[in-house]
Amino acid sequence: MKPSYQHISPTLGELVWNAEPTDELLSIQFAYLNYVQTNFSSTILEVRQGFTRLSLLWKNLASQQEFARLVETLYLNPEPLPEKVWQVPVCYHPEYGQDLEDFVKSKNLSVAEVIQLHTQGLYRIHFFGFLPGFFYLNGLSPKLHLPRKNVPALAVPAGSVAIGGKQTGIYPIQSPGGWHSIGRSPLPFFDPKQTPPVWAKPGEQIQFVSITASQFENWKDADTKNFLQ
Repeated sequence: MKPSYQHISPTLGELVWNAEPTDELLSIQFAYLNYVQTNFSSTILEVRQGFTRLSLLWKNLASQQEFARLVETLYLNPEPLPEKVWQVPVCYHPEYGQDLEDFVKSKNLSVAEVIQLHTQGLYRIHFFGFLPGFFYLNGLSPKLHLPRKNVPALAVPAGSVAIGGKQTGIYPIQSPGGWHSIGRSPLPFFDPKQTPPVWAKPGEQIQFVSITASQFENWKDADTKNFLQ
């Protein structure tokens, strides 16, 4: 599964895979990402990852041209993905998921069915973006796909678990947002005082675990530590 290279500007280009996001594609992306960071550290300024592309910011045009020529003959073996699975507690209740009631109506499902569908899968972290510590996850059941809101909410609480299009994600901090919030987790997802500030890594997996409103309100530091082992 070889990528094509697209020149965006004299110093910006992209490795692009014409494929759907999968574990296999992520493994190959990791191989190219590590290759670039290892072999072009003196000429690359920044690498940003997307579901099907790597954006590369170069110091100059010559460096980009050198890499573009190399890509045509480059073949890399996929890298193994981490086996770590993080269990993330979520309270699926209208008090914590401000869009839950509208979501179940629009999907013609019950709350119990939404919870079952949302918690039965494993979600692969492909990259971080949008907000510091925001996981871009792959693996949402097609039965839960729903286009983003036409009018974004002005304030989505930190820890909100939401669905937008084909994806589900977690808001690490309070922010405006156009995804449908169906629940909330008591875990911290971004702490700039910690090293690293985000406890999960791209390639690892997330499994959502349903908890009650009482469990959410009674959440303690000890509970957080147990989940983040």
